[in-house]
Amino acid sequence: MTTQETTKQTLTTATDTGPAALTPESFVDQLRVLRQQVPDLAPLTKEQRRLLRGQGRMSNGAVQASISVIGASGKVSQVLEAPAEEVRQLVDETNRWIAAEDELRKMLKGISDANIIRRQRTALLAGQAYHISQQLVRDPKNAELRPHVEEIQRQRRLARGRRAAAAPPASES
Repeated sequence: MTTQETTKQTLTTATDTGPAALTPESFVDQLRVLRQQVPDLAPLTKEQRRLLRGQGRMSNGAVQASISVIGASGKVSQVLEAPAEEVRQLVDETNRWIAAEDELRKMLKGISDANIIRRQRTALLAGQAYHISQQLVRDPKNAELRPHVEEIQRQRRLARGRRAAAAPPASES
């Protein structure tokens, strides 16, 4: 079987059964590859982000009118060293990357929500296992569970202690 036939068979199988589920590790690997392919990725400090956002605020109408000025006046275009078509392309590229940014936000929210559900499900199962084990350990036949129940109790006490220590004391007036 040739590589092309193998690829076609793999794609057909994946399409027939739906897209293959990604592992978190392969997802991260693919994101890193994508990040390397995105032009102009420059991390900003909070201060830089704040300043640049403020400087970038202009209505679409004002931007379009400014592009018209650049196109109408060779002098303006020469001083800016940017022809009107280049500025139009910059506006178009910005709008297209805004769509990519929105999709990425939706994906992040979806992943975050799925993790919230996983944590809740894990906590529910862990709590149920603890309570069932507490009942079972009362019977001497299940004595092997005692160290596990004691460890769960110890961990729960530690967690309560951390939460209490993290909470600021109430101020007295």
